[in-house]
Amino acid sequence: MAVVQVAEASRLKGELAPGLSADFARFLITANVESLLTVRAEKTQPGAADGLPGIISYIIDLPLDARGKAPNLKKRRFLLLANRVPDRPAELRLVSPDSQVDWTQEEERRIRDILVAASANDAPPRITGIGSAFHVPGAIPGESETQIFLTTDSGRPVSLNVLRRPGEAPHWAVSLAEIVDDSAEPPHRDTMLWYRLACFLPADLPDSAIASMSPDDATAARADYAVVLKGLGDCGRSAPQ
Repeated sequence: MAVVQVAEASRLKGELAPGLSADFARFLITANVESLLTVRAEKTQPGAADGLPGIISYIIDLPLDARGKAPNLKKRRFLLLANRVPDRPAELRLVSPDSQVDWTQEEERRIRDILVAASANDAPPRITGIGSAFHVPGAIPGESETQIFLTTDSGRPVSLNVLRRPGEAPHWAVSLAEIVDDSAEPPHRDTMLWYRLACFLPADLPDSAIASMSPDDATAARADYAVVLKGLGDCGRSAPQ
């Protein structure tokens, strides 16, 4: 991720902008690199051996406003998520159409934290579905526990646990181990674990996960799964998954 300030924004038209939507403008951006943030959250100053040149360029398509006007980009600061263009050290290619983000200190911190978490050896695995679930009523009315085991791309264990006690709101947590830790808590919003769950869990428990339960237990497990989804909140992701 690079922090840049736009020096020049040349609008490309006609043959220089093939396939461009009528309500978008295409720009060739020349920008000064202020810092390079690696996935280890280390900052490299422009010109460093593993960094970028002090001045880079890239192409981006941006929507026109309601009056059909193109945005004014000169001197604005952005966070870029981009790859280097092979054999062109001063050119970048954005990883997606929306990977130029307005710079703020908070946004830089948030994205850096996500990149660090995603590259860590113990990064939460990608969620691929729900494998199985069980529900156990407690010894007293109103007490119960539901555990839901997720499937992941790496085979690493991830499970959801929902506890109910009389007179208390349901408590849910996520575990990344075979055994649920009593101190486990829900993930904080905008962390990698939250993203993996909020954006990739199915909307309902699949029938296969509760096939061996009694009808009452299956209904309770569905209700507890809904507690988890409500606690996670909306993913908010607009780009294709």
